[in-house]
Amino acid sequence: MSITPATPPFHFLLMFAQGTSWEPPRGEIGSPKVRAASLLLLLPLTGCDAPPYRDPFRATGETIAMSGGDGGAAAACFTCHGLKGEGDGKDSPRLAGLDAGYLHRQLDDYANGRREHLAMRTVALRLSDADRSKVASYYAALPPPHASAALANADGEELYRQGDPVRGLAPCASCHGADGEGDAANPPLAGQPAPYLEKQLAAWRTAKRNNDPLGEMREISRRLSGAEMRAVSSFASGLRAGRPPGPAASPAGRRDDPRNDASAPRPHASGSSRPGG
Repeated sequence: MSITPATPPFHFLLMFAQGTSWEPPRGEIGSPKVRAASLLLLLPLTGCDAPPYRDPFRATGETIAMSGGDGGAAAACFTCHGLKGEGDGKDSPRLAGLDAGYLHRQLDDYANGRREHLAMRTVALRLSDADRSKVASYYAALPPPHASAALANADGEELYRQGDPVRGLAPCASCHGADGEGDAANPPLAGQPAPYLEKQLAAWRTAKRNNDPLGEMREISRRLSGAEMRAVSSFASGLRAGRPPGPAASPAGRRDDPRNDASAPRPHASGSSRPGG
């Protein structure tokens, strides 16, 4: 048997290539001959290598922050943290100017449950590791907002600058800096909303936040009264500081640093105890 362009089902391909329309007789619909022709028509498509789809809403950290990326508009960062990453002055912290590795680590910890926050867990779980890196780098590059001057707060200032050696409380400044500027291992407190800082101390105390592997903040928070947490949060919030001094930690190094959050001690006077703030 010789096979020619007229041999079924090849004559169907010839007609298709010539742009000729053809419809099989009703009686042949579903027959092996017509089904074979249909499969042959699909063969050219199997060799096509379509370019990968690039979601425009996940192209950069800024687009993720403004669009919500894969989480949609409801997950857009700016809706809570402000158009410039300045925070909302209450429950949502400023992100502008924070270390990129620190920000990435927090997103990881919201996703894995070491920081309990339903809304942030939902957002973090919709972001890939690459998306988290992009959005963290975007906010890290923004200039920190100007904080309002600290209000007179003797109790808060004393705890922040001197601590309480009798109770084993080192000054907050020993880790977070005299001006609340933080460093590569400890986040800045300056310019963060006082209610947010107070809620974080409460979260440490109640173990709703567990991403301080050395346990410093948990111990510190449990030695402070509610009034003291409010006072030191108010004082720290009003400090004015720019970016943390020195080279920023790399995201990978920062995320794996067991001292992450508030546990890398600065040199401080003898007689003071464990670092924190």
